[in-house]
Amino acid sequence: MEDFAKACGLSRPTLAKFFDDPASVRPATRKRIEAALAQSDYRPNPFARNLNRRRARTIGIVVPTVADPFYAALVALLEEHCRSAGFWPLVLSSRGEAEGEALALRTLLDQRVSGALIASCGADALAEPARTLGERMPLVFLDSASGAAGGFVGNDNGQSVAALVDYLAEGGEAPAYLDMPDVNASARERRARYLSRMAERGLAPHRITPPGNGWDFERLGFEAMEAILQTGPPRFRSLLCANDRLALGALAAAFARGVTIGQAPGALRIAGHDDHPLSRYACPALTTMAQDVEAHAALATRMLLDALRDGPEAATRILLPARLTVRASA
Repeated sequence: MEDFAKACGLSRPTLAKFFDDPASVRPATRKRIEAALAQSDYRPNPFARNLNRRRARTIGIVVPTVADPFYAALVALLEEHCRSAGFWPLVLSSRGEAEGEALALRTLLDQRVSGALIASCGADALAEPARTLGERMPLVFLDSASGAAGGFVGNDNGQSVAALVDYLAEGGEAPAYLDMPDVNASARERRARYLSRMAERGLAPHRITPPGNGWDFERLGFEAMEAILQTGPPRFRSLLCANDRLALGALAAAFARGVTIGQAPGALRIAGHDDHPLSRYACPALTTMAQDVEAHAALATRMLLDALRDGPEAATRILLPARLTVRASA
């Protein structure tokens, strides 16, 4: 950078100011630097520049997996918001495992990021790594919180699951519940709210445990429905699935067995949660609770930026309601 500054006939602080924000220098100076860049093909090294700073202008993003369409959409939006605010996003996947998330948190600490946006597995073992990271930088959790560290922006699972139970119960029989594996706090919250809402309505719960663990929800939903249908027609006429991916698997298994799905008399009604990008294109299209992923990303990024400016106490807890989206499956 010293050599490039001499070649431009400018000071190094002027160059540093330009690389932080090109609009911060005079137009003539900016044009001069851009011409020199084009001629020399010089590019600043952001890692080296960050070594000279107390904290890099980098924001860590941790999600369980980028293969899940919900998290893929969330990451894309978070990256966009971070870049718009002048930060460089660093995306890490925990593979949906506590060990992987702990490694991701240590990596963010080693990289001296400014702050982190984390969709946590929520395992008890992660409380200490999250607390350690939170002592060094602001944290905001999304989708699933991790103990008391940092702020949180997530779905109001109490509202959304109760709305689904009410809709299915009032439109037909009380719903059975196809649970998801205990992968994060949201799984536990949705399960608990199904049970409590059924009790509030004086209905007997019917919880179906998935035949396995992990994040392969379509397979788990398919296998759970296959096991139910092997012994004949299901003893329930409404099925609430903990997420849309489970519901898509259950829909496929029911179709393969010739089970009628939808609103017709005697048909099996199936609903999911999250409004997966493929839920509207399922056959039949899936009734679900739609989360506002854009609002989640925007609010979480703003909360983190506020905490970077005003201190960790600026990070709070925000629960967003989901919207009942009725389609042909229920």
